[in-house]
Amino acid sequence: MSGKSVSLIFAFILGFVGFVTSFGSHIVAVNLPVYAKQVGVGLAMIGFLIAVYDFAEIIAKPVFGAVSDRQGMKRTMLLGIGIFILASLIYLIVPPQLMLVVRFLQGIGAAALSAVSLALIGTYYRAERGRAYGIYNAIKGAGYVLSPVIGGLIILKSNFSYIFIVASVVGIAAFILSLFLPSDKQKERTKLDDDFSLKSFVSVFHNPKLLRWYAVIIVNMFFVSILFGFLPVRVYALNYGALETGILLSLVALSYLLIQPVAGFFADRINVVSTIRIGLVLSAVSIILTPFVKDVPLVLIAIISGIGVGIVWTNTDMLVSKLAEEGKLGATMGAAGSFKEFGDMIGPIFIGILSQAFGLAAGFVICGITGIFSIFLIRKIKV
Repeated sequence: MSGKSVSLIFAFILGFVGFVTSFGSHIVAVNLPVYAKQVGVGLAMIGFLIAVYDFAEIIAKPVFGAVSDRQGMKRTMLLGIGIFILASLIYLIVPPQLMLVVRFLQGIGAAALSAVSLALIGTYYRAERGRAYGIYNAIKGAGYVLSPVIGGLIILKSNFSYIFIVASVVGIAAFILSLFLPSDKQKERTKLDDDFSLKSFVSVFHNPKLLRWYAVIIVNMFFVSILFGFLPVRVYALNYGALETGILLSLVALSYLLIQPVAGFFADRINVVSTIRIGLVLSAVSIILTPFVKDVPLVLIAIISGIGVGIVWTNTDMLVSKLAEEGKLGATMGAAGSFKEFGDMIGPIFIGILSQAFGLAAGFVICGITGIFSIFLIRKIKV
């Protein structure tokens, strides 16, 4: 087996580990109305159940990332997968009213496996890192596409609790595959390296080389949440049916997934900052144009938006991993993951408030202009 094929296997395995969290998050989230009906809870609880998973990831990703730098990345990732599996199975034995606890524990496990699998890409791949991150993100992102379909079939054929069985099976498969990954070689640690101090932990959040890239990550996730949260609102206003809406969102998801390996490939060969700028321009301009087009032009604009956010997603992962300080790769990728979750969380809130106050078109335009301004943060940078 050639070295290139081996390296691709590692990227696919780690991508499948990332798939666990995207699949596990959305297979539950899209079917929460069924849970709410069965248990007798309202819309507010659905919101909390979605948010608690993201909240757990925000607080836990940098913690597990920092732990992995000292205790070993593969070991920490396996721990995270194990927590996710156990949390999924717990739902089968506890009262369904404790779903909030189950989702929080799932999010904790997902934080570890997600942040550390990203860091392992940076550890295993010195060359072709962009391509590896592209493969990883494409496979992870497939969870967002497949989970609604599989979850819907499960609900149709059985009951809500079987969703957690399927989530745990996916986790078990990822755990077994991960056993075949090589151990990340840890340098001989000194007493200083083992000092898990608050100062060392916090330093990855305000590293001057990384701050502007954290801002770009927030803006990009901001766009992702707008595309998948408020593009349907725009489509609904045009009186499109459920089928047309589903096809449009699927095209956006596919464009976002398929561009990532391509974007990573080119980032390995040209200046990665240039590719990020291109992605930001594509997504920002497309967001601005979204409320002013319909029919085929709307489809094209939506696809271009997906391409833009996919380019930025993969190549900021690559760039942040390259800029991480020695011995802090796990913590840095964990911090970047927290900023992703933060952007994903505030995006719908921001455009929702703007749209409520000034109209949907103004919401899209202002959010797109925000993205344009983010380009100025990196206008003179070369890496």
